[in-house]
Amino acid sequence: MMSGKMYRFRPQDELLPEFLEKWLLSPEAQRRIDRMKTGISDSGLNLTQDRFLMLPVPVPTVTEQRRIVEILEEHLSHLDAAAADLTRAHVRLESLSEAALRLRIPSHTVRRPLSDVLELPLSNGRSVPSRDGGFPVLRLTALKEDGVDLGERKGGAWERDEAVRFLVKQGDFLIARGNGSLRLVGKGSLLRHEPDEVAFPDTAIRARARASAVLPEFLSLVWNARSTRDQIERVARTSAGIYKVNQSQLGAIQLPVPELSEQLSIIDAMSRLQEHRHVALETIDLATRRSRSLRRAVLAAAFEGKLTGRHTDLEVVEKLAEA
Repeated sequence: MMSGKMYRFRPQDELLPEFLEKWLLSPEAQRRIDRMKTGISDSGLNLTQDRFLMLPVPVPTVTEQRRIVEILEEHLSHLDAAAADLTRAHVRLESLSEAALRLRIPSHTVRRPLSDVLELPLSNGRSVPSRDGGFPVLRLTALKEDGVDLGERKGGAWERDEAVRFLVKQGDFLIARGNGSLRLVGKGSLLRHEPDEVAFPDTAIRARARASAVLPEFLSLVWNARSTRDQIERVARTSAGIYKVNQSQLGAIQLPVPELSEQLSIIDAMSRLQEHRHVALETIDLATRRSRSLRRAVLAAAFEGKLTGRHTDLEVVEKLAEA
């Protein structure tokens, strides 16, 4: 068994690279590394090379190091396989949702640019400095997959009369104007409920659907579909690592726009499907969290000398994961 004693790593100690790699992933090593970091989370944490080299590392015999690595690789390979299965399940679920939407939109459906189905022209929000108690403005983080989260807001350094033209209402569709990830730029989020008075930020573009042309729920469905995403990602431009889209680019995005009665039917069918999708996603998410917990527990058990390579390891890991 590996002793719990910690040793300062010295160049003359024989330390296997694969052992060190596993140790650095362990919960104990991560806690120690976190304590070495300087700075605050808002400005970014830093870890200097000199501090990192002071990290205490356990150095058992080479034979013991090899034994620990071998046992860890056996356990972690099973967890890696499970994680890969969960990832495939998530991708498959999204593909099925996309396919269901495509099948429900008639092939003869007319496609129209976004600008043709809006009550008002697309508009950017306003950049407002923060001020406690100021008139509220949403954050970009308010744009969630399931709809705008009205709790994600801040007080702004402006008054109501300045904010009036930026107020949102139920049915507004907010589109992310920029993001460091191409897959997230241009993502849209529907304001599903009537809000209190709150404005939208400069990081979002507001689209307000014309009721006689397109239903807000339908706009949300087709906007975040893969066929629309492909168009958005083709026109997005990057600067300093940030992908951005503008009003003219978004206004030209082509959307399938069936008759309102067909839109209602599609919304109803997809809503039922989404309920099942959410249950499946929650199950996948729960299993993913469990997998991460077990990974941490396996690493912790290995460096506490609790793994033997026998079937009893599973009981040890389960107890640590539940702690």
